[in-house]
Amino acid sequence: MVAELAEIGLRIKGLREACDVTREEMAAELEVPLETYVRWEETGDDVPISAIYHMAHHFGVEFTEILTGTAAKLNTYQVVKNGEGREVDRYPGYHFEDLAWRYTGKIMQPLLVVLDPSDEPAKLVTHTGQEFNLVLEGTVVVTWCDKEFELNAGDSIYFNPEYPHGQRCGGDVPAKFVTIIAE
Repeated sequence: MVAELAEIGLRIKGLREACDVTREEMAAELEVPLETYVRWEETGDDVPISAIYHMAHHFGVEFTEILTGTAAKLNTYQVVKNGEGREVDRYPGYHFEDLAWRYTGKIMQPLLVVLDPSDEPAKLVTHTGQEFNLVLEGTVVVTWCDKEFELNAGDSIYFNPEYPHGQRCGGDVPAKFVTIIAE
């Protein structure tokens, strides 16, 4: 896992350098402290999905290419059977599967997310675009600004992700939901 994360950092650094963007410029664009951005390049650790998506768009590559080093190639359709999404581990307690990792030119990013039970508050992030979450199993508590929404299987939320938001498991069994991010 550590080696895979380090490779993500190296891909981010390589893209930034190839596009002649300084670390300072990229950190400012992502609205993170320079030290945080430098750590992302050096270790690949704790890079938010939203930041990877933003950098992919900025550098003109697919989200999946930063995560895996492999460019997407399909542009007609992609079928992903249950359990065959490309695994993307980003945060402890979160398990992501990219559900369109072979599709090129995406205008949205569908991810299957499994949240482990936790008493910790949701880690809040912001990014541009729009986001949709549909709960498949368990209970997901979505924090949006100062509001919390408890969603159960079949419930969904569509929201503006430019406001601080995050998700956490709301029960003692893992929760599963689909998120679709369009930036």
